[in-house]
Amino acid sequence: AVVSTQSTGVDLNLGCPQGIARRGHYGAFLQDDWDLIERIISLLHKELAVPVTAKIRVFDDVERTVQYAKMIERAGCQLLTVHGRTREMKGPHTGIADWDKIKAIREAIKIPMFANGNILYSEDVERCIKHTGVDGVMTAETNLFNPALFTGLHPPTWEVVDRYLEIALRYKTGFIYVKGHVFKIYNLSFQVRTDLRDILASVKSVEDIVAAQQKIKAGLMSDSEAVNPVLRVQEVTTCENFRSLPYWICQPYFRSTRLEALSSDTLPRETELQQQRALERKQRKEAKRQRKADAAARCVTNPAKRRKYPNCGTCSRNPASAKCIHQLCKPCCLPVTVEQKGRCEHHGVFSDNERWIARHLNNTRTEMERAES
Repeated sequence: AVVSTQSTGVDLNLGCPQGIARRGHYGAFLQDDWDLIERIISLLHKELAVPVTAKIRVFDDVERTVQYAKMIERAGCQLLTVHGRTREMKGPHTGIADWDKIKAIREAIKIPMFANGNILYSEDVERCIKHTGVDGVMTAETNLFNPALFTGLHPPTWEVVDRYLEIALRYKTGFIYVKGHVFKIYNLSFQVRTDLRDILASVKSVEDIVAAQQKIKAGLMSDSEAVNPVLRVQEVTTCENFRSLPYWICQPYFRSTRLEALSSDTLPRETELQQQRALERKQRKEAKRQRKADAAARCVTNPAKRRKYPNCGTCSRNPASAKCIHQLCKPCCLPVTVEQKGRCEHHGVFSDNERWIARHLNNTRTEMERAES
C-alpha cells in the first residue's frame, strides 16, 4: 500500500555487477535464478497498482539473452532497460556495450524498452536509438564525469564544480556526497595533477571543499592557458567516436588499460608517470607515518594530550570502563567475573548463568582449535 500510494512505479535493478551484489545474492547475480526473478516480478505485477519495470544485463549468448528478456516480459514487467554488457564487464574490464544484443531483444519483445551503455556524448543518444530501435536511452556513469552531457558541451571541470557547490550549499547536501561528486568531476584532471587531488583528499567539511576548490581551480586554469598542453589522459582507439580532450575538460571516462601521452613515443612518458605516482604515494605514506609519530610524541610530553580515562588496574594497557563492576577493561573483567561466578552486564559476562558458561566454553574451545591449526 505504501509503494502504491507514494510512488509512480517500482523498478527492479537486476543489473548491479558489484561484489556486494554477489555476496547479497541480488542485482546481476540473480540472472541465474530465472524462476525467482519470474516469481518476484509476477507477484509485484499482481499486487501493486503501479507499473513494475526492470533493468538487466546481457549474457554472452544472444539467444539466451533474448529468452531471458522474454521471460521477464511474460512475468509482468512493463518497461525493460537493457545494459549491453555482461556482469563480468566492470572495472578495468568494462569494454564496449553490445548494441546488437540490445537490438535483438528489442525485436523480440513488445513492451517499451530503454538501452544503456556507450552513451559518451549527446549525439550517442540518437545513434543508439537508431541502431537498436529502443524507445529511450538511460545513462549513468558518463553523467558523473560530465554533468553537461545532454547539452552537447564540454565545459572546464572547475566551472561545473563551482556550479555544483552552489547547489550543494543551497540545499545543505551531506559532506560525503559532495566530496564524492567533486572527485568524479575532477577524476581525469587528478590523474595528471595529483598534487591537486591531495588537496581535496584532505578536506573535512563542505566548507573545506569550497576553500580547496579555489586552489584546484587556479591550478587547472593555469594549465589550460599553456600554449601546448603536455598530456591528455585518454587516447582511445577501440571506440570509434571517442574524442581526445585536455584533462581539465569535462569528458566521459573510458576505462582504457593505461594512460597515454600525446607524443608518438607514449611508453617512456607512461613509465615516467607511473614512477612519479609511486614516489608520491610513498611520500604520502611517510608523511602520514610522521604525523602519527608526532601526535604520539605530543601525548607523551604533554599530559593534557593524554587519554582522559584511567588505565585498567590490571593490565594498564586499556582504559578502565567506568560502568564495569570491577572498573576494569573487558579482557581483564572476564576472568575475574567468571572466577567470582558473578555478572558484569556492561561487558556482557554472565557467569552465574549455565547457558552463558556453556556458550563461553564452546567459543573458547573453538578459538584454541583455530590457533592450533
